Amino acid sequence: MDNLFIKKVPLYFETNESQLVVGDSFEILTKMKLESVDMIFADPPYFLSNDGITCKGGKMVSVNKGSWDKLSESGTGVEEKHRFNRKWIRLCKKVLKPNGTIWISGTLHNIYSIGMALEQEGFKIINNITWQKTNPPPNLACRCFTHSTETILWARKNDKKSRHFFNYQKMKETNDGKQMKDVWTGSLTKPSEKKEGKHPTQKPEYLLERIIIAATEEGQVILDPFCGSGTTGVEAVRYGRKFIGIDVSEEYMEISKKRLEKVTNDK
Repeated sequence: MDNLFIKKVPLYFETNESQLVVGDSFEILTKMKLESVDMIFADPPYFLSNDGITCKGGKMVSVNKGSWDKLSESGTGVEEKHRFNRKWIRLCKKVLKPNGTIWISGTLHNIYSIGMALEQEGFKIINNITWQKTNPPPNLACRCFTHSTETILWARKNDKKSRHFFNYQKMKETNDGKQMKDVWTGSLTKPSEKKEGKHPTQKPEYLLERIIIAATEEGQVILDPFCGSGTTGVEAVRYGRKFIGIDVSEEYMEISKKRLEKVTNDK
């Protein structure tokens, strides 16, 4: 795969179709070539790690995901979160091609900041996708409705000359010949996928499959700046796209490497 970094960056893993980099996304993104990627999928920190509890497999467990999901103790909450979102979105915009698009997944904890940050950093939101989960964990406190959805924002650069790609016919074909709506219904990540990925916020493969087929063509480059255990990369390689993944955790990068090796060998 062509090197899309203008400054030397040690690659954790590389094939003809994918590259993995361990490090801080803020730093790594500044070393990438300008306007070099066709699509970005990002599942940034939701900042949910607040020492609370949730339900997993019928058991009460901590909601804490890791240090990457916490605001600094000296931070000011909302303001710190929004500065974080504006900064990484600004850096992503620089490496995105003029006709490229960005997809960002989030919950009520961060998605409103992300929506505003996108507009402030010069993006135009194309769609607000609601992912409705058919099997969400129950609400243990019983003081509000069960949280059963996540939002995925799809955006392009706010430029009149920007012409983003949308595989309308394929989406219609996979939706029984009807226009696909912006509410997507499906289950949480399957146990077999969780066993391979082992990430607390791991997205199901079918979700990334739809996004990648809808917004890219074969041979194009997809970037995930918070790639976790590599689901974006798995689906990108599976469908003939090229992939760059960045993550601060070497533990999860090793998992991504193994998953990418497997999907490459299975092709």
